[in-house]
Amino acid sequence: MKKLLSLSVVFLLLFALAACNTGSTPPPVDDGTSADAADTTLVADPATEGATDAEETTAPAPEAKIAPRVLALMGPTGMGMSSLMEQDEQGAASLDYTFNLFNAPDVLTAEVIKGEYDIAAVPVNVASILYKKTAKDLYFLGVNTLGVLHVLENGESVKSVADLKGKTIYASGQGSTPEYIFNALLAANGLDPAKDVTVEYMATHAELASALIAGKVTLGVLPEPNVTTCLMQNSSLRRALDVTAEYKTAAGKEIVQGCVIVRKAFADEHPEAVAAFVQDYAASVAFVNEKPAEASLLIEKFGIVPKAALAEKAIGGSNIVCITGEDGKKAMSSMLDVLFAANPASIGGELPDDGFYYAS
Repeated sequence: MKKLLSLSVVFLLLFALAACNTGSTPPPVDDGTSADAADTTLVADPATEGATDAEETTAPAPEAKIAPRVLALMGPTGMGMSSLMEQDEQGAASLDYTFNLFNAPDVLTAEVIKGEYDIAAVPVNVASILYKKTAKDLYFLGVNTLGVLHVLENGESVKSVADLKGKTIYASGQGSTPEYIFNALLAANGLDPAKDVTVEYMATHAELASALIAGKVTLGVLPEPNVTTCLMQNSSLRRALDVTAEYKTAAGKEIVQGCVIVRKAFADEHPEAVAAFVQDYAASVAFVNEKPAEASLLIEKFGIVPKAALAEKAIGGSNIVCITGEDGKKAMSSMLDVLFAANPASIGGELPDDGFYYAS
């Protein structure tokens, strides 16, 4: 009995000891292959839940807008830019433009020669000269200004180009585009500039404008916005002839005085940006022509013309356009032919080759 009791006690103690050790058994080592291990990797941490999905589905940041550097001259060649400049300032333009305006063509051309631009509005002859000076490192993109010359008269004697025969006419811009355009107008109407009229040249447009306003000159040829300045300050003066309209009637061709050029590397690398600019600029030109009162405020705001009242009246006579593609090429090449015939040096000594014209 004692032996049996002793054995029973021993068995009871061993059973109790085994029961106590069951709760302290160490967990198995996780080698990453067990089903339990795989399950534990799927448990979401509330602090990081969704992070992996977000990383996989987040769209890349949008590309920054291309930022062309645009140069223009004050006056008609820059007036068509005014609405686009406002759109850019408001962040509503297609591209992120930087605009710089110049009062003197030689300063602008220096920037082009240095390559400090992407797009520029320049006189037609300057575009051709720059094509040569930059080793053909630019394209003609389009016409932005047709002729801006007008014949003003203090009187009523001139109603047609034929009426200029035998008269003395004062002009400005001798040896440059205005002289060659006016001579082309006379020739297209059967008049010899050397025999049928007497042309007296003054040094500057401003000097001639002052003489017309003061009544010292009764017949003169001036560009806009000088024409409007004269009409606003001397009510006896009238716009006798629109040189652009008269030339087109006689010769069937456009007078072109302003154009847009684009740096070749920029155009070749960013054709979509060039297309966007053309679209933006065309809309700007349409706004200026259709809403001159509103556009004139922008033209004054950006310093393209000093006063809105002057700009508003000058818009109609400035022939602001946006002509690209084959029509632009045709108008430009025709004008360069006129200038080359008058004086080859006026366009750089030679006509530009086909590489001058941008092919979109």
